[in-house]
Amino acid sequence: MQRRASGVLMHITSLPSRFGIGDFGPGARAFARFLAQAAQSYWQILPLTPTSTFIGNSPYSSDSAFAVNPLLISPEDLAAAGWVTAEAVAAAVVGGNPAVADYEQAQIKKDALLRLAFGNNRERLGQDAGFTVFCREEAGWLEDYALFRAAKREQGEAGFADWPRDLRDREPGALAALAGRLGEEIEYVRFVQYLAAGQWKALRAELRQSDIQVIGDMPIYVTEDSADVWANPGLFKLGDDKRPVLVAGVPPDYFSETGQRWGNPVYAWPAHEATGFAWWLRRMERTLALYDIVRLDHFRGFEAYWEIAASEETAVRGEWVKAPGEALFKALTRRFPALPIIAEDLGVITAEVRELMQAFNFPGMRVLQFAFGPGIAENRDAPHNYSHNSVAYTGTHDNNTSLGWARSESGSEAMDALYAYLGRQIPHEEVPWELLRLVMTSAASKVIVPLQDVLCLGEGARMNMPSVAQGNWCWRAVADQFEPAVAARLRAMTGIFGRNH
Repeated sequence: MQRRASGVLMHITSLPSRFGIGDFGPGARAFARFLAQAAQSYWQILPLTPTSTFIGNSPYSSDSAFAVNPLLISPEDLAAAGWVTAEAVAAAVVGGNPAVADYEQAQIKKDALLRLAFGNNRERLGQDAGFTVFCREEAGWLEDYALFRAAKREQGEAGFADWPRDLRDREPGALAALAGRLGEEIEYVRFVQYLAAGQWKALRAELRQSDIQVIGDMPIYVTEDSADVWANPGLFKLGDDKRPVLVAGVPPDYFSETGQRWGNPVYAWPAHEATGFAWWLRRMERTLALYDIVRLDHFRGFEAYWEIAASEETAVRGEWVKAPGEALFKALTRRFPALPIIAEDLGVITAEVRELMQAFNFPGMRVLQFAFGPGIAENRDAPHNYSHNSVAYTGTHDNNTSLGWARSESGSEAMDALYAYLGRQIPHEEVPWELLRLVMTSAASKVIVPLQDVLCLGEGARMNMPSVAQGNWCWRAVADQFEPAVAARLRAMTGIFGRNH
């Protein structure tokens, strides 16, 4: 039986730093110490993959399912390693509100800093055995990604479907010519990924010293304009023009009356099956190299997925299509026998999805904010219904903060149900820790709480609002919020309910 333990959800971009966005540097190490002081076992983060200001900075929309976001590289740690000077780091500082991520300025200044590091260290890089080994070991994804990024820059960031046809279609001559004329840019992309890998590896080593595991996040789909689709067009339902014919999403639900039209190309599953799911095996291998445990986003889509014609503007009109989830997970568990997956099983979950989870013993998620209302006695998200093989959350990155939720639900049936469940009425400001207490007392083996709830922050600290394209992913903590008193309070509750180390 798994031990009882708990952790905190806090994405890297939300960490404090002087550079407009959180990174792998001093702010991450300070948060790691906070988690250790609070006797937490897990740090859950969102995908580490590159983001883009063109598509709302979402970590779930990336040009690679394998690469690491260059924005997460710490300038201070670059200087400590001798790649840049202190003066160069000072020039990368971003002003403004430290509680709001400034992706645009961070992108501009970090790219300039990284290009400076690359330009000034070409000789050192040529003698760096670690760089040579990294490029060789990661070549399976890195070479296509470096070609893709170099081509994107040359093409003014246009989507690959709009590139010259020979380059779009990866004709050998076009690829050879690209590598010849953009060799330096391709090497730069490799260099940046090498730096990101080294800093993340160092941070994880520090976390392991405190027995803290990282729960990472794997989106089920990849982005249309990505190295993944460009390099593997036969694995997706694309037209001859390399644009999606059918796209992914979910039908109308709790979050949206018109559903969510994500727009990601859906998989051509027979092509994956024909290769023994080789692409998925490579993807999982890379993911398990980055994280200790993997939250598999939209697990429901591995049993059946919502397929929408690319011409549709919303997700209302679509159909459920069966997916070969059982065959896929058999292939994955043969390669990775102790597959450490958390199945994101939120939304409308069918008996077939539950059977798929049970067949592989994958724990599912329970979100306390969804528990309160009619039928609470049978509600799967109510703490008295949690099984040991589940992961309990007060809320996720898609939910309002618990304080924001309490205020927005003031006077509603949901709040009446919460008060009845607690046996008393409480001020809104006490709701976050009362919800935290409820999930801690439950039978769930793992409890994960967003840092916003630990800090009792309101709606302004919400990370994401689904179906809203802009203004998300911007919340950041500030350094003085990691107070010893907060860590001590969390440590005490963790100990009371047997979830400490």
